Amino acid sequence: MSASAVLIAAAEGGIIGDGRTGANLALGVGLLGVVIGWLALARAGNRTGNARTGGRSAVAVGAVGTVLAVLHLATSSGGPGTGNGLVGAVAAVPLGLGGVFLGRRALTRFRRAGQPVG
Repeated sequence: MSASAVLIAAAEGGIIGDGRTGANLALGVGLLGVVIGWLALARAGNRTGNARTGGRSAVAVGAVGTVLAVLHLATSSGGPGTGNGLVGAVAAVPLGLGGVFLGRRALTRFRRAGQPVG
């Protein structure tokens, strides 16, 4: 099989996957952002260095998941139920935003924990 035939098959979804691949990737990245944000939020009260890094990572990963989902929504053809991953991309948007929210909340809690009371 020639290189051009492989590229054509990949563009049509024959090798890489069907239209749901982009939506599944966005779902996975968004879920990873939520998990990282949740862990960072749990550590934020202790003022450990991992909470700051985790909060920043959750914001970044959640934003990437949201961008991937919106990009997939913008480029997918057809509607729900056509197999293009439209419903998965719609579900990935709040997951990515949740990762951003949890990461931002962890950073805020981390900063407040370092201030003196009163």
